[in-house]
Amino acid sequence: MRIAVAGATGNIGALTIAALEKDGHEVVGISRSLGVDLSTGKGLDEALTGVEAVVDAISAPAMDEAGTVAFFGGATGNLLAAEQRAGVRHHVLLSIAGLNRTGGNAHYAGKREQERLVSAGPVPWTIVPATQFHDFAATTVIWAERDGVATVAPLLMRPIAPADVAAVLAEVATGEPKGMYADIAGPDQQDLVDMARRTYAARGQKIVLVPTWSGLFGPDMAGDVLLPAEGARIMPTTFEEWLAGQVPAGS
Repeated sequence: MRIAVAGATGNIGALTIAALEKDGHEVVGISRSLGVDLSTGKGLDEALTGVEAVVDAISAPAMDEAGTVAFFGGATGNLLAAEQRAGVRHHVLLSIAGLNRTGGNAHYAGKREQERLVSAGPVPWTIVPATQFHDFAATTVIWAERDGVATVAPLLMRPIAPADVAAVLAEVATGEPKGMYADIAGPDQQDLVDMARRTYAARGQKIVLVPTWSGLFGPDMAGDVLLPAEGARIMPTTFEEWLAGQVPAGS
């Protein structure tokens, strides 16, 4: 098949391309650095020529809620319109498990807008909700770190390996549209503070972690809010296995 991947230069996008190419598919990468701009639509019609399915794994720059919703909405609208013109038969959207269980998060608001547009759009679709990735703890520390100290919320989650997410997206893209797919998640339950501590230890980096609900994430995300729903598809890679692949600083 000829399959396009939006967000091709991002972590999940690049892994999805690798998984598809490994199985012999022809992949078209969509990203601004590759000459295709989802915000304006520039280059989209050319990129989607002959494409049968599109995987959308784009991310948004840090913005407020209105800006994030506008970014995701504009990019998704342009992509769906171009897919309809090109005769694409399947749109696969990577989304977030538990997306509707909490409010007040700009990224979640943007992803909800994506889901709304895709589910009401002209192209047959599958939405794949994933739990947070194994590198989520390190990412949140980077966001919060000030002078070697970072606040981290004690979030309960069931993180998934990025490579496992990519494998599911590649599998789904080559099949028939399924509508809302089951949540996909990793095999073990984790606490975000402990994940951050162990990630930085594996990398040989020092950081002071301050568990608190007054940082980036509040108590509206406590409890089972970020856990997968019943009937989730559980992928095999454990957090410990992912940690084993982390390279100590200076190596």
